[in-house]
Amino acid sequence: MSTNLTKREIVLAIYEKTGFPQKEVVTSVQMTLDIIQQALADGRNVELRNFGVLEVQKRKSRIGRNPNKPEAEVVIPERAVVKFKSGKILKQMLKKIDISKL
Repeated sequence: MSTNLTKREIVLAIYEKTGFPQKEVVTSVQMTLDIIQQALADGRNVELRNFGVLEVQKRKSRIGRNPNKPEAEVVIPERAVVKFKSGKILKQMLKKIDISKL
């Protein structure tokens, strides 16, 4: 369970369940990801009911340390980050995970 899910695996799973041509599935998956990416880049949140919400949040400027020169402080500028909040159904599914196997 430690392996990552790849875009290719998503395409194959959709192909196996629907029988749609893989080329069309690849195009649809990529278009979906492109639309989500552009919305986030435009500062919009992405809400996928029962799955979760991708929220654009502002991270404040802060002081950091250079690991090579710990005595030197580095200013980390404020920036936009994406946070994920899981939806109701995903939360319920996550409660069933055997965390000892992670």
